Amino acid sequence: MTEKGVDHTKLWTRVKKRLWAGVGEDIFNSWFARLELVEIDGELAHLSVPTRFLCSWILSNYQERIIEAFQGEKQQIQTLQITVRVNGKVECKSAAKPEDAPQEQNTRPSVSATIRTGAKHNARVKQGDALSGSALDPKLTFDTFVVGSANEMALAAAKQVAQAVAQNTVTFNPVYLHSSVGLGKSHLLNAIAWAAGGADKSRNVVYLTADHFMYHFISAVQRQSAISFKEWLRGIDVLLIDDMQFLQGKSVTEFGQALSALLTGAKQVVVAGDAPPSGLDMLDDRLRSRLSGGLVVPIRSLDEDLRRAIVQKRAEQAIAKYPGLHIPTQVLDYVARKVISHGRDLDGSVNRLVAANQLTGEPVTVELAEKALHDLMRARDSRRIKIDEIQIMVAKHFKVSKPDLLSSRRSRSVVRPRQIAMYLSKMLTSRSLPEIGRRFGNRDHTTVLHAVRKVEQLMSEDNGFAQEVELLKRMIED
Repeated sequence: MTEKGVDHTKLWTRVKKRLWAGVGEDIFNSWFARLELVEIDGELAHLSVPTRFLCSWILSNYQERIIEAFQGEKQQIQTLQITVRVNGKVECKSAAKPEDAPQEQNTRPSVSATIRTGAKHNARVKQGDALSGSALDPKLTFDTFVVGSANEMALAAAKQVAQAVAQNTVTFNPVYLHSSVGLGKSHLLNAIAWAAGGADKSRNVVYLTADHFMYHFISAVQRQSAISFKEWLRGIDVLLIDDMQFLQGKSVTEFGQALSALLTGAKQVVVAGDAPPSGLDMLDDRLRSRLSGGLVVPIRSLDEDLRRAIVQKRAEQAIAKYPGLHIPTQVLDYVARKVISHGRDLDGSVNRLVAANQLTGEPVTVELAEKALHDLMRARDSRRIKIDEIQIMVAKHFKVSKPDLLSSRRSRSVVRPRQIAMYLSKMLTSRSLPEIGRRFGNRDHTTVLHAVRKVEQLMSEDNGFAQEVELLKRMIED
């Protein structure tokens, strides 16, 4: 490492200390701990983060604070660039001084969908505005969706939306799908996009995850092209928003305005989230009311019959791809009975069995499934663990009250049990971070994330602490 590189490393260490002192340990660990310094080039500080969402959030909320921290150590730093670490590819970057950013002249934000198809996984397909936005998965269509009692109403609503769009009409609007993770919300939004966009290539069908929506909004503000962004939104025929619970900051207001404009213009809107509209605390009353006023459809947990049908479907797809592959009926029954978390784990189970067979030549048996799927088969199949149970058990073990766990008290005797309860809630239930936060006194999902990481760190450093947490886990599961 050069002398200059050493100096920059020391500078970055001091900058991080300033950030830690300025925002506190919880916020620092949630948003800044994974920031890395790439280089300093004159007045430019170039940092990197592992996810696009983290990049967008930092640029939206902490850009000026980072610049100030640099300037406290090195006055000439004036501009910040953040890169997402994805195979070395720049996904998101920004200058901190908007006046230096080029202005767009009444142009729409250029967006193209990444269509992943087999070996041509990175091919980019541009279709004007049709199917623009976040990446669509060509495997997620109505034909590949497995229906059962838990999701039949959601599938019917999604198909009705697609058919109405194809006929240039609107029936239910907006449509709001909600469930815990991995139960098919994203599959249905993708299916609507493919069906509605495929019927008419000129139709402007846009599928966006919440972090992608925030990224475009933040980028438009920084480019001083917010008006063009709003015009682009109002020109959408079908807007599909996924992971609504992650929408944060000013982009919530922007989404609310876009939703009102689209509904007024009789344009179709479909939204998916991990909780019903009333449970989305980051929304204002008006926006919650608009979403609740449409068709709200829950997707329930998968029962064993539906899990069996999903496993059967995925096995048939694998057998078509790998001639000679045989997955016995008793293995499919075993997987459906034992893997109870969600649909993605069922897909992953079949993929693991296929991989084990193809890589080792070992026949697919129940014994192979036991070995390959061990981590997916938690001792939860007899009953569903509730967050309330975890809170009661942890409170009793540490001799604190349950209201203490949900309170704002910051004493160590309460903070550590609260963090352990949050960690166990994440490990033993399928609830999302925002939902867990709400169950712990309406805390932000970043607080839950920090608690999970803190407990994991302490478990790796202190064997006694790890054994205590493991004991609690077994007591709750029993």
